[in-house]
Amino acid sequence: MWIERLTKRLMLLIGIVGVLVIYVGFFYLLFQQQGSATLPWYILISPWLCIYFGLNPQQQVNTRLWLKQKLPFKRK
Repeated sequence: MWIERLTKRLMLLIGIVGVLVIYVGFFYLLFQQQGSATLPWYILISPWLCIYFGLNPQQQVNTRLWLKQKLPFKRK
């Protein structure tokens, strides 16, 4: 059980640091007038996935419900 908690916290930490590094780097490239078009899209989403999987199960459910409300999915 402790290894699972440790892994989740580590993923949460890596995700937060990843978001900071990637977005600070993105803004750096933006202000340096260099092309950032070569960055693949999955680099920008990867830290958010680490953050999601670092959350506890109830927080994951709450995140999915929040995302469903924000995104324009077609509901039948």
